[in-house]
Amino acid sequence: MSPKAVTKRPAGKKRKAYSGPVQHSIFERSAAGRKPGEVLGDYAYRVLRESIRAGAFEPGDHLREADVANWLEISRTPVREAFHRIVSEGLLVIGSWNGAMVAQLDAQQLVDLYAVRALLEGAAAGCAAEHASRVEIKNLFAIADREMAAKNNPEALVIINAELHQAIYSAAHNRYLLQSLNTIVDTLGLLRHSTFVLPGSIELAHKEHLGILRAIQDGDSKRAEQLASAHINNALELRLQLLREKGK
Repeated sequence: MSPKAVTKRPAGKKRKAYSGPVQHSIFERSAAGRKPGEVLGDYAYRVLRESIRAGAFEPGDHLREADVANWLEISRTPVREAFHRIVSEGLLVIGSWNGAMVAQLDAQQLVDLYAVRALLEGAAAGCAAEHASRVEIKNLFAIADREMAAKNNPEALVIINAELHQAIYSAAHNRYLLQSLNTIVDTLGLLRHSTFVLPGSIELAHKEHLGILRAIQDGDSKRAEQLASAHINNALELRLQLLREKGK
């Protein structure tokens, strides 16, 4: 990339918040700085992706290349590159206004995503039953204990639930499976409401988690796979129920 394409600040000068036309409140704050050696395309990709996952940009929000470029204080070319990378992951949809829109998931997309997730989660649990170490199994049950202790705190449960699933993925010891699952989980991160608000969902999830963990502990890969897939299918039913109740 030509150096002329980059907006530079004088050395030692403090970064200022973006002062252009404000479409999102995040543009009123300074963007995260670049990491040492980080190229502009990777920088734009990282900041945008993290902002979407954190909920700074909501599903349906329009993002213009120029606005993001001004916010990050870089040219539009690396922003465009970042848009296309994130579009390929399903978190953005390219628009006709020199920008992109944060993706919105409808019922059919949820069904499709959860169908893939059920297969992958089943495979991960099955692999974990074959390859998990004693230390990893002990950690899985420790997380499940924290899950039960936090049963009256839905917000904490969301974090613990994600930690438990990630621990199962890691215990599978298959990096390609891990990458595929994380892509699905990232896309599902667009959903802003937890199903733990539904009556009985917390108790059901914990019961299903314990069944999966016991199968992993017993080294029963077939049962672990079946239980994990069933767990995700049940999660889909709860997600669709929540979708109907919120009228989306």
